Amino acid sequence: MQESIITIIVFFFGAIIGSFLNVVILRYRSGRTLGGRSMCFSCGKTLAWTELIPIGSYLTQRGKCAGCRTPISWQYPAVEIATGVVFTFLFFHFKFLFFTTPLLFAILFIYYGFIFCLLTVLSVYDLKHKILPDPLSFLFAIVSFIGAWCISGNELVLHIPTVWNLLAGVLIPLPFVAVWYFSKGRLMGLGDPKLMIGIGFLLGMSMGITAVLISFWIGAIVGVLMLIFGSLFSKKSVSMKTAIPFGPFLVLGTMIVFFANLNFSNIIGMFGSF
Repeated sequence: MQESIITIIVFFFGAIIGSFLNVVILRYRSGRTLGGRSMCFSCGKTLAWTELIPIGSYLTQRGKCAGCRTPISWQYPAVEIATGVVFTFLFFHFKFLFFTTPLLFAILFIYYGFIFCLLTVLSVYDLKHKILPDPLSFLFAIVSFIGAWCISGNELVLHIPTVWNLLAGVLIPLPFVAVWYFSKGRLMGLGDPKLMIGIGFLLGMSMGITAVLISFWIGAIVGVLMLIFGSLFSKKSVSMKTAIPFGPFLVLGTMIVFFANLNFSNIIGMFGSF
């Protein structure tokens, strides 16, 4: 019972943070600060607090502005729900620490919560604008690099990372930098390799490579589904040349590997057991 209540609280806390992330995504590089009241961009109506309740406001207003009835972007509830789910996964990932060493749990929860919030902003911004902002990618890389020296497994301890963990942030993106260079940016942008720097420092060599591979697998599946459903139901032309942002797939692959603790040896072991 206690665990269920905590889980619900963590989810809604994540949804509240997700609401703030929407503000960051919306206002980043727009010339607006993070301060100031939120408003409808169609009619200019200043939103009341009842219209800013994460998830709930979208549902009660049936996805439309209460003033002009303009449809509200799917981004708002999607980011709120996604952040709530990520925070819930984080809670279960470190749950044993919550009941034994709450201070360590809080530090790890805040650290990884910040990282995954940063990755959420990056992925949604990439979906909207087809670009991964360098400042956010480099911030992710710096925070992950610091964590590599301070966090070992589920422990908070200063240590020297393994050589492979230090090299992961350099070697993992290197082949993709080569693809960008020799294709002159036609096959891949430079934003994705920059994001891979932080992924390497965060996950290490084996898990980092696994995250990138899973990202490509997910991207390939989504690409095929887009071709199929696009040709059947969409009026817009969808082809092999249609640009699909890869950042969200990298973020999803990173989260899957982190929470499932996947690496090459685990995957090979799973196939070997059949």
